[in-house]
Amino acid sequence: MSAFPPVPRVEGIAAPLLRDNVDTDAIIPSREIKGVGKTGLAGGLFAGWRYTAPGTRDPDPDFVLNQPRYAHAPVLLAGENFGCGSSREHAVWALHEYGVRAILAPSFAPIFRGNCIRNGIIPVVIDMAVVRAIAAADMVVVVDLLAQRIEAGESHHAFEIDEEAKAMLAEGLDGIDLTLRHHPAIAVFHAADRLARPWIYLRQEP
Repeated sequence: MSAFPPVPRVEGIAAPLLRDNVDTDAIIPSREIKGVGKTGLAGGLFAGWRYTAPGTRDPDPDFVLNQPRYAHAPVLLAGENFGCGSSREHAVWALHEYGVRAILAPSFAPIFRGNCIRNGIIPVVIDMAVVRAIAAADMVVVVDLLAQRIEAGESHHAFEIDEEAKAMLAEGLDGIDLTLRHHPAIAVFHAADRLARPWIYLRQEP
């Protein structure tokens, strides 16, 4: 069973949130985290910007995700250093529950990027000029993970992603799943090591 639904390809409108240094407390304020699970967080996504006052659910019409065109957009356009601040994984969980499946930005905070990969959101590192051009075009875009390409109308933009992250996202794998792919080699090692160093293994009762 996959750790999350695979995301080999994402297609949809791209919501422009062209701000630099958006930290995880802005993505999901601590007051919105009331549990340890991955669900029940979408309502608190960008709560400090999305609503008119803390603790309310009165939408601010000026915030991008409150505009009907961008509601539940699967692609988010962002600025430099997206996801900085604390390492809270709830930020990615909130984005995923809301419907975001790809984020296009010039750079990501490393821990946030890793959390995206482990939870089914493609973190695409792309030049800010491309991000701004996509935002200005205001159209449906395709993020093709397998081809490592963004399609926006007649424009195509390649992006880089390491093979391990690509496999995890395309197949819905977590770190344990990746390790289990090497089970035959692990079993061979254990068998040889048990012969070489039997004293480190618990004795199995007959």
